[in-house]
Amino acid sequence: MITGKELIQWGFKPGKWFPGAIADAQRMESEGRSEDEIFACLQSLMPVEMMPRTNALPFSIFLEPENDVERENLGLVVKAMDALLRTPTVASGVVMPDACPAGTIPVGGVVATKNAIHPGFHSADICCSMAVTVFKRNDDPKKILDTAFDITHFGPGGRKDHRGWDMSKELTAKFKSNWLLSDIVHIGNSNMGTQGDGNHFLFVGHLRSTGQPAIVTHHGSRGPGAMLYKRGMALAKKHTAIVSPKTPTGAAWIEADSDDGRKYWEALQVIREWTKENHFRIHDRIQAALGNQIVDRFWNEHNFVFRRDDGLYYHAKGATPSFAGFSPDDDGRTLIPMNMSEPILITGHADNKAALGFSPHGAGRNMSRTQYLRDVIGSRQFDDVLKAETKGLDVRFWMGTPDLSELPGAYKSARQVVSQIEKHGLATIKDFVDPYGSIMAGDWEKSMPWRNKK
Repeated sequence: MITGKELIQWGFKPGKWFPGAIADAQRMESEGRSEDEIFACLQSLMPVEMMPRTNALPFSIFLEPENDVERENLGLVVKAMDALLRTPTVASGVVMPDACPAGTIPVGGVVATKNAIHPGFHSADICCSMAVTVFKRNDDPKKILDTAFDITHFGPGGRKDHRGWDMSKELTAKFKSNWLLSDIVHIGNSNMGTQGDGNHFLFVGHLRSTGQPAIVTHHGSRGPGAMLYKRGMALAKKHTAIVSPKTPTGAAWIEADSDDGRKYWEALQVIREWTKENHFRIHDRIQAALGNQIVDRFWNEHNFVFRRDDGLYYHAKGATPSFAGFSPDDDGRTLIPMNMSEPILITGHADNKAALGFSPHGAGRNMSRTQYLRDVIGSRQFDDVLKAETKGLDVRFWMGTPDLSELPGAYKSARQVVSQIEKHGLATIKDFVDPYGSIMAGDWEKSMPWRNKK
C-alpha cells in the first residue's frame, strides 16, 4: 500500500493537502492503476504555492496631508498598503483622501484581486452603507428626530423583542438556502431594525436644493454580517494555508470560482439585501409614525466587494463606488457623509480610472479614538467640548452617555476632503443634506457598566 513516505520519495511536498493525496493514491492503487498514472494524477492535484511578492505593486494616493499629524497618518496608510499589495492575488490598489490605518487594509483603501475574495479586506462590518429618505411635507425636524429616537435601536446585539421586525419571507428564504447563513435566521430577525455603535448614526436634515426634510442612516449588516465574515475567514485561512502559507492570515482569500467562493459570493449578496431591508424598515417605521409622504430614496454601500466587467473583485474598505452599475439598484447617486456638524454630500459617478472608480466614504480620522481623547480632549470640560463641537445642533446619544470620540473634531477636515474629491474628479457633487441633528449610539461601555470587566 502506498504511504506518505513513498509520496515524499516521489518528490511530493507534505502539507495540508497530503492526507487527501495519500487517500487518493491508495484508492487508485486498489483500482489497479499503475504508479505512473497515480504520479501523474497527484501532480495535477498538488497545489501550486503562491508566494507573496518581494515588492509591492504601485498604487495611487489621493490623500494630500496638510500638517504633521496628517503626514504621520499617511505614512501608516502607505506602510499598510505596501504590505497589502505584495499579496499574490492583488492586481491594483488605491488610497482615498479619507484614508486611515485600520488593521489589514486601511479604511479608505481599495484593492482589486484576481479570482479571489478576501474577507479580511471587507472586515466584519460587511456592507456598511448609507441610505436616505426624503419627505414631502416640511415637518418640524425636532419631531422627526424625536420619532426616530423612539423607533430605532443602537448598540451591540439585537432587539430582545423583535416581533414585527422579522425579516421578510423572501429574505428568510434566501438565508435558508445558503449553508453559510441557514442557521442564523434568528440573528437576522433579532438584528432587524437596529443600528450599530461607533460611527453609525441616524441623521435628520434638509435637502439644500428643495428644503425638504430627509433622514439618513449609516450602518452595516450587524450580527448576520459579522457571522458571515467569521465563517468566510475560516474558509479563507483554510484555503490560503495550502496555496500560499507565507501570506499573512489577514490577507487570506477564498478562490472565487470554487464551490466555497461561489457560495460566499452569494451569501454576500444576501447580506447586502438584509442591510438594505434594515435601512428602509427603519425609515418606513418613521414615515408611518409621521404620516408624511416619501418622495425620494436611495442607498449605497461603501464597505463591500464589487465585481466589475474586467473580472476583478474590488474590495472597498470604506470607499464609495463611483462607477455606473456598481449594484443592481444603482441610480447614479451616492451618499458621502462628513461628520455630525457638516452636510452629507449627494454625489454622482465620475469613474476616475486612476482611482479604480471609487471616491471617499466620509471624512475619516487622523488618529485613533484613544489618541484623540487623550491628546485633543484631554482635561477639557465635557459640556464645553460638546457645545463647541456640535455648534447648536440637536445631537443625541441613544444610550445616554455621549461618545466624545465621535465628535466632529475627531475627524479629518470636511473642507479638505471635499476639495480633494473635486480636485481629482473622484465624484460629482449634486446636492447636500444640511444637518439639523443626529442620533448616535453613545459610549455603550459606560452606559452598560456590566460590559466592562474592570
